[in-house]
Amino acid sequence: MRVLGIETSCDETGIALYDTEKGLCADALFSQIDMHADYGGVVPELASRDHIRRVLPLIEKVLADAQLQRNQLDAICYTAGPGLVGALMVGACTAHGLAHALNVPVLGVHHMEGHLLAPMLEENPPAYPFVALLVSGGHTQLVDVAGHGDYRLLGESIDDAAGEAFDKVAKMLGLAYPGGPSVSRLAEQGDPKALRFPRPMTDRPGLDFSFSGLKTHTLTSLRQLNADNALSEQHKANVARAFEEAVIDTIVIKCRRALEQTGRDRLVVAGGVSANQRLRAQLEPALRQKRPAAEVFYPGARFCTDNGAMIAYAGALRLHAGEQDANGPLVTARWPLAELSPTATEASEHHANG
Repeated sequence: MRVLGIETSCDETGIALYDTEKGLCADALFSQIDMHADYGGVVPELASRDHIRRVLPLIEKVLADAQLQRNQLDAICYTAGPGLVGALMVGACTAHGLAHALNVPVLGVHHMEGHLLAPMLEENPPAYPFVALLVSGGHTQLVDVAGHGDYRLLGESIDDAAGEAFDKVAKMLGLAYPGGPSVSRLAEQGDPKALRFPRPMTDRPGLDFSFSGLKTHTLTSLRQLNADNALSEQHKANVARAFEEAVIDTIVIKCRRALEQTGRDRLVVAGGVSANQRLRAQLEPALRQKRPAAEVFYPGARFCTDNGAMIAYAGALRLHAGEQDANGPLVTARWPLAELSPTATEASEHHANG
């Protein structure tokens, strides 16, 4: 089954073609980062308009790269949520229009399930069950994954997610959008012994996250340095280093707790923040201190951020299990991952290993 995946949830237009027998055939991505950088964040109306401009040319590019015609597609999937409603509607309407013209099934896919399953596209995919850390844009979640679609929320951000905190701190430091890579680059120049910021919500039980207080602590530190006429470039780097280390340490502590609580030894880390090199360097060694058999799985670098491949793959699993849209295009800005239903184990295992 050849499945076209369309991702338009935020500021990246991602298209991919996944073949359930051959794997990923082709994918293409256009990022709107340069357009939104002038505003310090995503402007929803501009995002929607740009998706309209990009989606059809990218579909044609992916089909050409895969050496296929439109009439050789067997199904079409699109991101139905969560995300920006206007942006989601571009992908949803495109998918439904194309599917209707070709008389093939169409299915709306959960954006976060796409991220959760992205490591399955790699050569060494994780086996079920596992714990998933999803750190993408406005989401920071820990999920117990018993099988495909069998998800139980363990903890999540109760205010700012990690990615949002990185973006806001980058603004405070006068750095470019998106904030994660900018803060990380500056942090490399910081003195790890100069400052220590709090590790929020690690002094109490539970697996929820909160980065709003850490963001405020960072702003207070910068204002104090500025009031003392001490806000040099080195001080900014020290602040970036202290902030990033606080976020990473908090995530590591919560992940370790999640494995202990569930008894799992496999952790999947997906979403934009999963590309953070400090996180990747520290996470597995920290987990193995208490769980020697612990393993950590990541998507490839190009599949950490939003992309069409994860939507095509996630959609292929659910299409194989018999799901498809019954009515017209439906999208939603908010969609809890736990609302998804489990699919047949055989279907999950077939595609995970296919």
